[in-house]
Amino acid sequence: IIIIFILFLLASFTTLDVMIDENYLRIKFGYGIFRKRFILKEIISAKAVKNHWYYGWGIKYWIPSRMLIFNVSGFDAVEIRMKNNKTYRIGTDEPQKLEYAILQIIR
Repeated sequence: IIIIFILFLLASFTTLDVMIDENYLRIKFGYGIFRKRFILKEIISAKAVKNHWYYGWGIKYWIPSRMLIFNVSGFDAVEIRMKNNKTYRIGTDEPQKLEYAILQIIR
């Protein structure tokens, strides 16, 4: 049973889906157990960035910069800053497209 649970958790972090509609930027890992949504009106900036290798994969809180990171593979991401001064990085294979899509809506 424990092995099945561990495999289920690992499989939950194999994909990261990013969706944007008129109100929200939504992210979902794997089956959707781990998800987050951001109110677009609360986003003040978005920019394509490269993560350091030591940021890792999965969901991480990076203490030195007080940043929450969502990533499944690679080093490309989009960093978003919120009105409440929180910073997030969302891993993506197409950082410029995601950055552009967010900026088109928040401007």
